[in-house]
Amino acid sequence: MTTLVAAGATDVGRVRSGNEDELLIAEPLYAVADGMGGHAAGEVASAAAMEALLVAFDGNRSGPGLVDAVRDANRAVWEQSRGRSELRGMGTTLTAVALIDEGGEEVLAIAHVGDSRAYLLRDGELTQVTEDHSVPEELRRAGRLSPEEAATDPRRHVLTRVLGVDSEVEVDTAQLVPYKGDRLLLASDGLFGELSDDEIASILRRRSDPDRVAKQLVAMAKDAGGADNITVVVIDVTDDDDRAAKASAKVGEQSITAMPRPVTPSLALDADAPTEKIPRAVLTEDRPSQPPPAPATGETKVEAPIKARRPNLATVAFLGALILVLGLAAAAILFSARGSYYVGVDGDEVAIFKGRPGGLVGFGPTLEERTGVRVAEVLPSRVDDLRKGKREPSVDAARSYVREIAEEGANALLASTTSTVPPPASAPPPAPPR
Repeated sequence: MTTLVAAGATDVGRVRSGNEDELLIAEPLYAVADGMGGHAAGEVASAAAMEALLVAFDGNRSGPGLVDAVRDANRAVWEQSRGRSELRGMGTTLTAVALIDEGGEEVLAIAHVGDSRAYLLRDGELTQVTEDHSVPEELRRAGRLSPEEAATDPRRHVLTRVLGVDSEVEVDTAQLVPYKGDRLLLASDGLFGELSDDEIASILRRRSDPDRVAKQLVAMAKDAGGADNITVVVIDVTDDDDRAAKASAKVGEQSITAMPRPVTPSLALDADAPTEKIPRAVLTEDRPSQPPPAPATGETKVEAPIKARRPNLATVAFLGALILVLGLAAAAILFSARGSYYVGVDGDEVAIFKGRPGGLVGFGPTLEERTGVRVAEVLPSRVDDLRKGKREPSVDAARSYVREIAEEGANALLASTTSTVPPPASAPPPAPPR
């Protein structure tokens, strides 16, 4: 008999005022949801989805039953959003795992919608089992972006599929044969938006207690920036009825029996992502200053005598006032030259600069950060402003402007991409803010 041990943790992060994530640990069912919709709507969406998922799965504990349970969760969110005007347009991601019996064999069934993720750590190697339903990932699967470009694309928070925005939803599925020592991780994007896969794998490998693993992952993501809610569920396979021992005798036996099926691009839903990842501080080693070289053997170092001279008090006062005035003037110029930001062009890429376009009194602007958005991806009506330098009062305001023009370009690109495909029977409503 397969035995699982699980633990979870969640945190609001450093930016959000409320936690719109939900986690579920109800053996043999485990799930993570990331709600969206603004104000309290995201919390309502994720909570409604979890409640409906649990009730529906308890009535049919099977692979098809898990998929049907996710569809029931979708309808529950959809019906609530239509019944209350303040909830209209809300939605949620959902990634669920359940231990089920499939033809006499125990397997882990996975059902997934959105950009929360399921990972598998097996023999020290971390594998992402699910695929994100986001604009860059759809374009990557269509061959229009490289994996590296998709990972840093500013549109990665623009979702193409979530629960609750339509009466029906397509659900991705997968199955894993569980082996003793396997560790599964379910996570909202607040985790992997701050930590790399290598950082996540390092913690999953080093800690044995699922509860400590979950709490440490959440704490690390929060310390790294915490720009979104952070939620994880860690599931350990502690017994597999000797399945691993039997499998070790079979050379080349596959561990993962099925992966999520390919997904075709669909219309984008705006998930209103948090700000860009906050850079981490770089620590440098403190080194003592080098002592002055000692005189060569036999040499005598002679210090020149210094004649003491008492300064005139009036002179000291005048020089002090002059230095103060000059310092204030320099500070005012520096603040004017370096106290603002603007969005401009660096080669063929949109970038954020610190300072004023063109500089001021010898203080030129400096590159604050590259955005990954190419000028060719921006609407032509925005390019003139970028070349002149679009001034913003803060770096967060500059990032917001970049996201705005990137999403405009993304919507135009997706419109052109899908223009040759017959439209669906009913178009999804506008994306919920996130």
